[in-house]
Amino acid sequence: MKSLCLVTVGVLAMTLLIASISLLVAHVFQTVVDLQVKQGTVLKNGTETFEAWEDPPPPVYMQFYFFNVTNPLEVLQGATPLVEEIGPYTYREYRPRVHVQFLDNGTKVSALNPKTYVFEPEKSVGDPEVDLIRTINIPAVTAMEWTRSTPLQFATEVLLLLYQESLFTVRSVHELLWGYRDRLMATIHVLHPEIDPVFGLFSKMNGSDDGEYVFLSGETNYLNFSRIVEWKGKESLSWWTTEACNMINGTDGTSFHPLISKDENIYIFSSDFCRSLFLVYDSSGAVAGVPTFRFVPSSMVFANTSVNPANAGFCVPAGNCPGTGVLNVSVCRQGAPIFLSAPHFYQADPKFVEDIEGMHPRKEYHETFLDINPLTGLVLQAAKRMQVNVHIRKLPEFFETGNIRTLIFPVMYINESVLIDEASASKLRHVLLEASVVTGIPFVIMALGIMFGIVFIVLVCRSQRLNEESTEEERSPLIRT
Repeated sequence: MKSLCLVTVGVLAMTLLIASISLLVAHVFQTVVDLQVKQGTVLKNGTETFEAWEDPPPPVYMQFYFFNVTNPLEVLQGATPLVEEIGPYTYREYRPRVHVQFLDNGTKVSALNPKTYVFEPEKSVGDPEVDLIRTINIPAVTAMEWTRSTPLQFATEVLLLLYQESLFTVRSVHELLWGYRDRLMATIHVLHPEIDPVFGLFSKMNGSDDGEYVFLSGETNYLNFSRIVEWKGKESLSWWTTEACNMINGTDGTSFHPLISKDENIYIFSSDFCRSLFLVYDSSGAVAGVPTFRFVPSSMVFANTSVNPANAGFCVPAGNCPGTGVLNVSVCRQGAPIFLSAPHFYQADPKFVEDIEGMHPRKEYHETFLDINPLTGLVLQAAKRMQVNVHIRKLPEFFETGNIRTLIFPVMYINESVLIDEASASKLRHVLLEASVVTGIPFVIMALGIMFGIVFIVLVCRSQRLNEESTEEERSPLIRT
């Protein structure tokens, strides 16, 4: 009977160990979890995934920081500009998707994404209606760039004198953000109706959308979940000089496919940047108790053409490249000399930082990042940080420019941030716990196998010890001849 027990325990231990190792090598339970996640990550009406995509629950905040110029007269004489950062002016951003329609048997989804901004005084430094900012007069600079060396040059100079416009202007934060009627632009509007008489960095963007998007639902391939295939009825852009630069790649940055690895690039299309860009893995961490991968923009995205020749397509006109860390978007801003960069020219060519006194780039404040849960592809925390600059230079045709140096002049920057709410985080933690239990089954089986193996070894050793401790008399036969 003892031998039978020993054999049974030994066979059971070996079977459990072999089974657990086989399950681990074959990734059976991990495959089951992955399959469930793939099947659940589809834009389908009535599902939690769709509801969270249509109206994301975590609150989004838009913070605006302005650069106030303190030495405008000296700048016009060729001195280095001195600016001071003022902000934040914080707005709660509401961005539900509307007019959602399913297309092509549910494989595509079209939607508009209007954004509404509501001022949050307790998260701000002042009143945007009252606080004044001295900055570059963007309408005047734009008009001068438009008309220089054209028959309208003299008329523009007359209007600048008539309206007493100069290279710098003083406006309230609210006017700079949401718009004011500019007399110069209003006059040009009479001759060119396509020119808006109202100027504002975010004019007509409060309560409006940036065009219709068409997304893939992920029905046929989980890797295509929420990937953009059309914007404003077109499958590609037309602003840049190469086909690759005009591609619309990736999602809109609010959602991604599940099962993200550290080795892949995360692609995003941003209408603010007028282009697609990609992010790379930076580090691992946790947000609200949920594991995350942090992705940040690749250094190649805004590198100069000597480092990344593919960026030559973003140089408009061809060959006119501003340098590392700066993107000329005038081609998609009605010809206004607008250049985008990271705040305080973070990771840009040092010359841009040195040209402006008051620039202090820091990674923790000025880097764009996404913290994504790799299993589900959900964004737990993110910050999109972008600086608006104006290209200014001395124009001999216009005395308003004085002896100013050629500069990429910072006007303001934004920090659009989101952090998962506790209710969503709790639900996600529960989902991840269930997944951990399922994927941990092979380890439970292995632990049982090890436990039975230990029992088997103990029983064998005990039996051997009993045999050794018995006397010769005890081991002799009971019936002797």
